[in-house]
Amino acid sequence: MPKLEAVTFKQLRALQALDAHGSITAAAEAIRLTPPAVHTQLRQLEANFNARLIERGAQGGARLTRQGEAVLVAARAAQTAMEACGEHIRALNDGMEGMVTLGVVSTGKYFAPRLVVDLQHAYPTIDVTLRVGNRDSIVNAIQSASVDLVIMGRPPRVPEVQATVLGPHPHVLIAPPDHPLAGQGRLTPEAILAETFLAREEGSGTRILMDRFVERLGRGRPARVIELETNETIKQAVMAGLGVALISRHTVTEELRANRLIELEAEVLPMVRQWFLVHRSDTTLSPAGRRIQGYIIGQQGAFLPR
Repeated sequence: MPKLEAVTFKQLRALQALDAHGSITAAAEAIRLTPPAVHTQLRQLEANFNARLIERGAQGGARLTRQGEAVLVAARAAQTAMEACGEHIRALNDGMEGMVTLGVVSTGKYFAPRLVVDLQHAYPTIDVTLRVGNRDSIVNAIQSASVDLVIMGRPPRVPEVQATVLGPHPHVLIAPPDHPLAGQGRLTPEAILAETFLAREEGSGTRILMDRFVERLGRGRPARVIELETNETIKQAVMAGLGVALISRHTVTEELRANRLIELEAEVLPMVRQWFLVHRSDTTLSPAGRRIQGYIIGQQGAFLPR
């Protein structure tokens, strides 16, 4: 029975050299071994396959038997596979291939898909997966190391992360164009607090900022708040006249341009925070992850809505 587990690349290399050069002496010179060493490799290969692989000619030459030609086909396939593997490993080491999961908080879904398309064009052999969620789910993803990089507003305290500023993230107070406060210039805290606020769920980044905004204006005076699940629902509810909302300007760019929504003015508005690119401090990014990180940082916020 053939002993395939005993076959080595050295033995297959000797067989390929013999086929290419026609004699053990020439094969040995080509692969920089002595003729006895090549002879030994070939004998071991024949023993491993339990077959005669070489026919030696009267003039000192040699050629492969049909069994030897069958082994040669496999040897060439193995060589091709190893060369392809080597190129793949080299690409992985250089960060030109691989998989990267990019997490984005919900507000970032208005620009993140375009960023991923740009990444695919820049690095077509890197598979970038986009994962969108509210702040709590994204922080949980960082904690479980199920994302490599994250674009978010306020970096978490736990786990410890490295955060790089990507660009400004303004938040504005929106209302429908026909709202009674429209066009009145800078509004007083009393006028703003008299309104009903439409807000995301507790724990979301936008809700945290809205709570701070209300606290700053009212100094402890509570505001009427209606919770809605998504930014899209909030926008539609504001346009319908249900209330006003403190929201990322990046989520309402098109509505503001089309005058379906307006910004209300106040002393503390817009509230400008920053977008950050985040990854865990105790986790080393893969070469592909470092490529994606470098590209995003190098954009200097060009992908953010204007």
